[in-house]
Amino acid sequence: MNIAETLLPEFDHEMANTRIVLERVPDDKLTWKPHPKSWDMAHLAGHLATIPSWGADTINTDSLDYTGYQPPPAPESRAQILAAFDKGVVSARAALAGATDEKFMQNWSLSANGQTFFTMPRIAVLRSFVMNHAIHHRAQLGVYLRLNDIPVPAIYGPSADEGSM
Repeated sequence: MNIAETLLPEFDHEMANTRIVLERVPDDKLTWKPHPKSWDMAHLAGHLATIPSWGADTINTDSLDYTGYQPPPAPESRAQILAAFDKGVVSARAALAGATDEKFMQNWSLSANGQTFFTMPRIAVLRSFVMNHAIHHRAQLGVYLRLNDIPVPAIYGPSADEGSM
């Protein structure tokens, strides 16, 4: 079994669970945020929606220099959030499925302003910078949902809102 065959079931599982959480984002709460230092719900959900596309970038490029990066404007609707997410998942899944073991083991780097933040094998970047990063922000979004009395979906087992142990 190659690396792609072992990674894709996890990717599919995490992306399906992420989509369920994004589907709960209400259009009328996009500007809500729990604290002045926090992103509003639209920015958080929009960021989470774009993370899967980084999977394709990780496979198809050797590095990312984000010097001068400007974050995109906040999405204006749940439909926009889901469209960006779905597009990123499709492109990432195709890139992962087509990658060789050798490609997964080649280094990839993140830098800005002449400073390299990390260089790791692509497989490590995919697990940490892409999938774990998405899981982290998905959990943040779950807190936003809870604080707005929006049912939090079950992800790895029942939630207080969907079933009991």
